Amino acid sequence: MMIQPATALRNDYDGMVKLSKEKQEPIFLTRNGEGEMVFVPLEVWEKREAELNLLAEMLHREQNRMAGAKTYSMSEMEADVEALLHED
Repeated sequence: MMIQPATALRNDYDGMVKLSKEKQEPIFLTRNGEGEMVFVPLEVWEKREAELNLLAEMLHREQNRMAGAKTYSMSEMEADVEALLHED
């Protein structure tokens, strides 16, 4: 875990950008010894957001399944796809 004082961002922005991108991890910024913000490369942020969205979608689907929503086996799905592909 990389931890830096918030003043490091002001004093060496380019260096912090380079470090964070090279390590591909966030830098936690502190003020007066207390955590204040997180400085993170855009690629890392986008990946994290995609993962969170996927987890939220999986949770939503599991909740639907637990509530009694109809589910399909793989063979049922394959049969439905085949039927759709061969419709005239």
